[in-house]
Amino acid sequence: MKAIKRRPPREIKDLRDMVIGSAFLYGDKPLYVYKDKETKQQVEFSYNRLRDEVEQFGTALSTLDLIGAHIAVVGETSAKFTVTYLGTVNTNSVIVPLDKEVSIEQMVGFLNLAECQMIVYSSDFAGKLTALAEQMPKLRFFVPMNGEDSVDSSLPHQPVVMPWEDILKLGKQGLENRDLSYSSRVIDKEKMCAILFTSGTTGTSKGVMLCMKNLVTAAWASCLTTPYDDTTRLVSVLPQHHTYEMTCGHLAVINLGATAYINESLKYVMRNFANFKPNALVLVPLFVETIYKRIWDEIRKKGKEKAVRTLMKVSDALLKIGIDLRAKFFGQILGALGGEVKTMICGGAPISPQILKDFYSFGITIYEGYGITECAPLLACNPPEVIPPRFGSAGKPVFGVDVKIEREDPRDETGEIVAKGDNVMLGYYKNDKATREVFTPREYYFRTGDIGYIDKDGYIFITGRKKNVIILSNGKNVFPEELEEHLSHSTLIKESVVVGRKDEASGEIAITALIFPDLDQFEGKSQDEIDTAIKDEVNKINRELPSFKHMTAVEVRTEEFEKTTSKKIKRFLYQ
Repeated sequence: MKAIKRRPPREIKDLRDMVIGSAFLYGDKPLYVYKDKETKQQVEFSYNRLRDEVEQFGTALSTLDLIGAHIAVVGETSAKFTVTYLGTVNTNSVIVPLDKEVSIEQMVGFLNLAECQMIVYSSDFAGKLTALAEQMPKLRFFVPMNGEDSVDSSLPHQPVVMPWEDILKLGKQGLENRDLSYSSRVIDKEKMCAILFTSGTTGTSKGVMLCMKNLVTAAWASCLTTPYDDTTRLVSVLPQHHTYEMTCGHLAVINLGATAYINESLKYVMRNFANFKPNALVLVPLFVETIYKRIWDEIRKKGKEKAVRTLMKVSDALLKIGIDLRAKFFGQILGALGGEVKTMICGGAPISPQILKDFYSFGITIYEGYGITECAPLLACNPPEVIPPRFGSAGKPVFGVDVKIEREDPRDETGEIVAKGDNVMLGYYKNDKATREVFTPREYYFRTGDIGYIDKDGYIFITGRKKNVIILSNGKNVFPEELEEHLSHSTLIKESVVVGRKDEASGEIAITALIFPDLDQFEGKSQDEIDTAIKDEVNKINRELPSFKHMTAVEVRTEEFEKTTSKKIKRFLYQ
């Protein structure tokens, strides 16, 4: 099959140059399409408008004496979030994107740790943050994105509420008075411009310090690696504070001249796919797995699984000789995503190779990638010129990144994945000890904490997470991700976490499978029947595994696992 043809992307000098250059090239073309929360009308937010509002925001920061200050932003994905982000980093100030799902108390802690002087926030936080202004003595400005808010004016540090429209108006007045502080400022690409708090799957959050060079390198690598250009239409689904979504789903999209529909709610995501008809998606595995299960559930309900599997084999055979009939054979299946999706980028966690193969058979190529917040985040991706991709691999290192395997013993097949490049963070904010621990002492490679290997063709394969490894009493190492992969193939299992727990009677470590069943498969069944079926399923999987990898204990859950906003299970809660 021929590789996808596309227009070559522009190289990124810095993010201010990117915004101005994209406006010059794409003008009034929509960057974002979204439904206004208040009017319910569809809005098209153009590249020109992005340029103008970013310049106004950056100029307002100068007027308010906030150049170099730390500016927080929190809320759902929006054009205003993007404007705040770019207007801040393009003035040598520091953006602090916050997860809207964390508690207000934790948010206050992050704002204080990051020494923020301004916070821009969506209507969900109106009244909540200002009510705690006394606990944030360095916070000078509260900027509600929509409407008004109020703050106790008697507080010693005298914080001010300045609505979003007033910020832009202030910047516009400055520009009319020939304030060139935004456009004339020399951007220091080596200086910290972002503090990103990690998602906390291990129970702790650290402030990752990134500079403009990190962001530019990762965004440029994303443009080079993805098969997208200015004909691309996406639906933005992931939370915008997450660096994977910001880098690959926004910064790279702006540089490429693509258009993104902003999904207003997970409840409407499938409806928005059908209405907006994207031709590409950037997702995490949980979304892909959910769509995959929904497709197969629908096929099974119609009693057509055997027929579809047979047709897939025929289609795959034809594809090998250059005949592509997938759109004709599986058009109805692809219709659930709007009918025009041809490619997806998937990263953030491992995904079953079988899912990737099945989607490819249906006519959607999924390029699996790999990254980590500390690397802004992109480290590797399956190259778009190789079709089909290397299923099961995280791909090859992207432009500007050197990845290698650090083995404790040269005879080991696998080792820790370490990386070096202009995308790698400056360190952890106010945490020198943690910073020293994650870099190798001599060559200063970043330790990802992931275990894997690189094959002879340069493809990275991830086998597990260093912190998650289960060490048995006989000294053997078991990576839970491998067992979770086997469990994911079962139609009866929706989610799983495998951990090592000490058996009180024997004192031995027992490999324990925590499982949340796919309840749609057990309609009308009692809990005892569900428990028995799940345990039988685990025993069946055990028979395919070496004895030391057997899951000897099973706990069936009645509720889904708690997750981060990037849809990773908070594993530390279940150890």
